[in-house]
Amino acid sequence: MSAALAPIRAARLRRLAVEAGSVALGVVIAVWSLLPIYNMFLVALDRYGHNEFAGRLWPEHPTLAIFAAVLRESADDVRQFWHQFANSLFIGVLVTVATVTVASLAAFAIGRMRVVREATLTGTALLIYAIPASTLIIPFIRIMKIYGLSDNLWAVIAADVTFATPYAILVLQYYAKLIPAELDDAARIDGASVPQIYLRIYLPLMAPALAAVGTYAMLYAWNDYFYQYMLLMSERHTTIAVALEQFFDDDDAPYNYMMAIAILYSLPPIATFYALRRFMATGLTAGGAKG
Repeated sequence: MSAALAPIRAARLRRLAVEAGSVALGVVIAVWSLLPIYNMFLVALDRYGHNEFAGRLWPEHPTLAIFAAVLRESADDVRQFWHQFANSLFIGVLVTVATVTVASLAAFAIGRMRVVREATLTGTALLIYAIPASTLIIPFIRIMKIYGLSDNLWAVIAADVTFATPYAILVLQYYAKLIPAELDDAARIDGASVPQIYLRIYLPLMAPALAAVGTYAMLYAWNDYFYQYMLLMSERHTTIAVALEQFFDDDDAPYNYMMAIAILYSLPPIATFYALRRFMATGLTAGGAKG
C-alpha cells in the first residue's frame, strides 16, 4: 500500500516545491521591481529628501508637504509644474489620437480594401524600427526646421507618431482578420459606402485593439525623453520629462521635489493602463495569436 502511494507523495512534493519556488521567485521579482518606487516615496515624503543616503527605511517625520508644494507651485523649483504637465499631456493625448487615427485608417485600407501585397506594405512600415531612433534625430531636426516647427510641441508629436504607428498598424491588421469579411460585403450590398463601413462596422468591432494601440501610443509618448529634449528648447515648451532632467543641472538638486514630480507624472499612464487593461490584453492577445 505504501509503495503504491509513493509516486503520489513524490508528485505532491514536486508540486509543493514548484509552488514554493514560484512564490519565492515572485517575491524576489516584486522586491526588485518595487524597491525603486519605494525609494521614490521615501525621498518624496522627507522634507529634505536625503533618505537615499541616510539608509533609513522610513523618514523620521514623513510629510506630504512636498507634494502640496508641487501641486500649488509654491516653491521656486516647481513654479512651472502645471504648465509643463499640460505640455506633456498635450503631447500624450495628440500622439494617442493621431496614432489611433492613422493606424486604423492604414490597417483598414490594407486589410479590408484587399490591397495587393499587404504584408510587404506592413513590413516596409516596420523597417523604421531597424534604424536606431538616436540616429534619426538629425533628419528630424532638419525637417522640423524646414517646416517651421523648431521648438514646437507638434514636432515631438510628429516624431512620436512616426515611431508608434508601424506597430499599431501591425496589431490592428492582425486583429482585423478576426472580423469576418462577409460583414463588409453585406454592408456594401445594403448600400453602405467605404467611410460608413469604416465608421459603423470596422471601428466598433476593433474597439479592443484600438484601446491597446492607444494605450501603447500614450505610454510611448509619455515615456519619451530624447526627442522632447532635442526638439524642444524654450522654457515655454518644456515638458515634465525634460524638467526632471534639468534638476540635475543644480549642484544641490532637490531630490524630494524630483521624486514627488516623478510620482505625480506616473499617475496618468498608470490610470490609463488599468482602466483599459482588459481591452488592451484582448487586443494584443488576439492580434498576436492570429499572427
